[in-house]
Amino acid sequence: MSKFNLVATSAMGVEALVADEVKALGYETRTENGKVYFQGDETAIARTNMWLRVADRVRIIVGEFHAKTFDDLFEQTKALAWEKFLPVDAAFPVAGKSVKSTLYSVPDCQAIVKKAIVERLNRAYKRSGFLSESGPLFKLEVSILKDKVTLTIDTSGTGLHRRGYRVGQGDAPIKETLAAALVTLTRWNPDRPFMDPLCGSGTIPIEAAMIGQNIAPGTNRDFLSEEWPWMGQTVWDRVREEAEDLAKYDQPLMITGSDVDGRMVKVAEENAIEAGFADLIQWKQQDLKDLSIEGVNGVMVGNPPYGERLGEIAEAEDITRALGKVMENHPSWSVYMISPLENFEELYGKKATRKRKLFNGFIRTDYYQFWGKRV
Repeated sequence: MSKFNLVATSAMGVEALVADEVKALGYETRTENGKVYFQGDETAIARTNMWLRVADRVRIIVGEFHAKTFDDLFEQTKALAWEKFLPVDAAFPVAGKSVKSTLYSVPDCQAIVKKAIVERLNRAYKRSGFLSESGPLFKLEVSILKDKVTLTIDTSGTGLHRRGYRVGQGDAPIKETLAAALVTLTRWNPDRPFMDPLCGSGTIPIEAAMIGQNIAPGTNRDFLSEEWPWMGQTVWDRVREEAEDLAKYDQPLMITGSDVDGRMVKVAEENAIEAGFADLIQWKQQDLKDLSIEGVNGVMVGNPPYGERLGEIAEAEDITRALGKVMENHPSWSVYMISPLENFEELYGKKATRKRKLFNGFIRTDYYQFWGKRV
C-alpha cells in the first residue's frame, strides 16, 4: 500500500479534539490552525473518513511549494506525480483560494493548475490533447497562503458533518461535527444521564447516542474516495466491517431531548429513527420552566437560540435566566452551553467553572461549562 500525506480539516478551536481522534486510530499528528496533519495508507483514508466525528473532511496533500509567478505555479504543479492519484479518465475540477499572496487571481490559478495537470497526465499516459474526464471524480484544490501553494485532493466528498440521518431540520441547525465536539468536551459516558433541553432537530442527543454506543459517524453515508479505482473495495469493506464489530448496539442509554416547539420534537424523533435510535432517546415537548430532570450526576448540553440568529437578544437572555433557575435545583448535574452572549454567566446566575472559545459557523461563541457536584 502507498503512504500519503494527509490532513484532516476542522473548525477553529476543535483541532485538539480532531488530533485526539486521529491519534486514537493509531496515527501520529501535527496540528496547525484548523488542520491536523498525519500520514497513512489507503486504509488510513477510509478509517479516518469513517471515524472522525469532529473533522470537516480528509484531504490528500499532493504537493506544497512556494510560487510568486504563474510560471512557477505551472512548472511546480506539473512536476508532481499526478498519475499516482488520477487515472487517465479522471474528472478533476479544481477549486481555489488565495490569501495574502502575489498570485491573487483565483480563477487564473485554477486554470493554470488544471493545464499543468493535463500536461503531466498526457505525458504519463502517452496521450495528447484534451482528457475525457469521463471517469471517477477527484475534487482538487489549490490553496495559496502568503505565496505558499498547497495542492490537495478531497477524499470525503460531502463534508463529514453529513452523517446521513438528518431528514429534517430547523432554521439554524448546529452542525453534526460541532455537536459531537460539544459532547466530547464534556467527557460524558453512557453510565450517566444526558439531556439537551433545547434540542431543536435533535442533533446533540443523536450525536451523544452515537458516541455512547461507539457507532462510527460515517456508518450511514458514502465517501467520494470509494469510487477511486486504486482505493479498492476491499479496503472499504474491511473498514465498514471494523465499524460494525466495534459498535455497542446493546449499550443502554439515558438520553433525553426536549424542546418547547412540538414540531421540532417531531423532526428530532424522525432524525433519531433515521439514525437507528428509534427507542433509545426519549423526546419531550416542554418549556424550560417546566423542565423535568431525572437522575443525578447527569450532563446537560445545549445550543440556546442566539440573538443574531433566531430572534431578539432578549429572548436568548430570558432562556438563559430560566435555565439557570431550573438547574439551581440539580446541583449534581454538569451544564454545558454554547453561546455568544458575553453576559451569559450573569444571566445564568453562576460563574462558569471553565469556558472555551468555539466558532459556530462564523459566529464566535464561548462554551460555558458549569461542573456539578458529584453525589
